[in-house]
Order: sequence, then structure tokens, then C-alpha cells
Amino acid sequence: MGWLKRLFGLEKLENQETVEAPAYQAPVAEAQAQAQSGGSAQTIPPERMGLNGEYDQSGLAKRVAQAFDANPDVADIETVYVAQLGTTVVLKGTVPSQEIVNKLVTIAKGVKGATGVETNEVTVG
Repeated sequence: MGWLKRLFGLEKLENQETVEAPAYQAPVAEAQAQAQSGGSAQTIPPERMGLNGEYDQSGLAKRVAQAFDANPDVADIETVYVAQLGTTVVLKGTVPSQEIVNKLVTIAKGVKGATGVETNEVTVG
């Protein structure tokens, strides 16, 4: 079972790549209404960007899970969980080696919106 399915109940799309979604821009009619009223177009912070460019409170964690699914070295790990505290990715659980922890951290840091990775709740053993 993949990361997205196990953690969020979401299926990985066939041939899905881990491409960052573009910054969300309000729909044209909404943007025009905001322009007329003096407002500005909405942008979603990178840590709240969902898998399809929508606002998602757990967007960063889901995109990290998606990145883990895409990497064959860590795709089958089922003993680690991903969460987020703002722009920090939080990993919890057990892994067989420090090498796996390092790989997870490297992958997570590469996801847009992640400013740090917390691993103090990961046990090696």
C-alpha cells in the first residue's frame, strides 16, 4: 500500500509524476471582481498547496507522501507517518536504518514549501 493511500486514503494516479502544482490564482471572474473592488488575487501558501493546486490544510504532507511513493527506495515503507507543522515536515515511526531516515529527509526537503524536516520521533531499529 502506498504512502498516499495509507496516510490519506488517496490513490496514486497512474503515471503520476511528482510535479509541483502551479501557484493557485483565483478564477478569472473572481479575480476581476477583486480587481474592481481593489482586492488582489489569492495565492495559496506552498505548504497549503494540495496535490492538484487546490487549498489543502495538509497539502505539504500529502505532496511529501506523493514524493515518497514516487521513490522506489522508500515507497514500500509502512512504519513511518508524515505530518506537517506549518512548513516543517514531521516524520514519526520506525525505520530499519539511518540511511532510510536520511533518504526520507532528503526527499521531503525537496518538496516545495518544506523549510525543514523533524525526525526526533523516528526510531531506527
